[in-house]
Amino acid sequence: MEYARLGGSDVEVSRVIFGAWAIGGWKWGGTDDEEAVAAIRRAVELGVNTIDTAPMYGFGHSESVVGRAVRGMRDRVVIATKCGLRWDRTDGERYFDTEDADGRPATVYRCLKPDAVLEEIDQSLERLGVDCVDLYQCHWPDSTTPIQETMEALNQILQKGKARAVGLSNFSAEMTEEARRHAPIASDQPLYNMLDRDAEANLLPYCADNGVGVICYSPLHQALLTGKVTMERTFGGDDIRPGKPWFRPQNRRRALEFLDRIRPIAEKHGKTLAQTAINWCLCQRGVTAAIVGARRPEQVEENAGGAGWSLDDEDLAAIRTYLDELGGPTQ
Repeated sequence: MEYARLGGSDVEVSRVIFGAWAIGGWKWGGTDDEEAVAAIRRAVELGVNTIDTAPMYGFGHSESVVGRAVRGMRDRVVIATKCGLRWDRTDGERYFDTEDADGRPATVYRCLKPDAVLEEIDQSLERLGVDCVDLYQCHWPDSTTPIQETMEALNQILQKGKARAVGLSNFSAEMTEEARRHAPIASDQPLYNMLDRDAEANLLPYCADNGVGVICYSPLHQALLTGKVTMERTFGGDDIRPGKPWFRPQNRRRALEFLDRIRPIAEKHGKTLAQTAINWCLCQRGVTAAIVGARRPEQVEENAGGAGWSLDDEDLAAIRTYLDELGGPTQ
């Protein structure tokens, strides 16, 4: 496994990061905790020592599972979690209505008020069973709270030794610039993959030019880029993917045709489509690491193979041409 320093911090992350959203179960059709623990431990064995989680993933369940998995090997793992999405408070910016893991109605708010952030870090540390996380990130911007106030709370968390570094997720380049005026932002976490390239316009160049790490999420577009989500694939009851534009039948068919075009490139390197999609992200300027979700040990094994090699310039140019020809999803 390859490793990289995260921005200007002293935190070193594996270039493939274990994404722990799916093991929370919520919005992924459920989960098997024992298999999830086994997946995390297999990841660490393979050198995928960085785990990205959040309270919102299963309403705290993902953090609890991560805590179980890393017990006894804290010194071997890098833990990243987040703050700012609350279902237990009604202040901040209303985000969406949903159901919790038990099927009860819940309203989620984007809330980055200082007292909420300071409260949340303690909740996360308790669920994870640790006294410090390696990276603490604001999950989504909150338009009701000045960025400076949130950054002051993150600075307090750093000063108290509850986090080694702080970062952002889903923040624009402009918001990141503002945040950096008030706190030592190590990284930003954007949505980025072959099918979602909005980050290329501003965020990736900004981070590359200013020494801010980028850990992109959803490099496989929620498994679509593995080639395993066929036209016949069905999804569990609360799985959010069927409503996503690229998962709709007319767009999914086009995405699968694109994957057929890049399959020879993957085969040339002896890699799977998933490994090729992950590596494509890692080859882009400014990208430090890619967060790849997994629920089973065999998925981790495949994901880890996304690092340790590189697509060549000819491959990258061909893929870019195919993507330009593919275009975006139809509504």
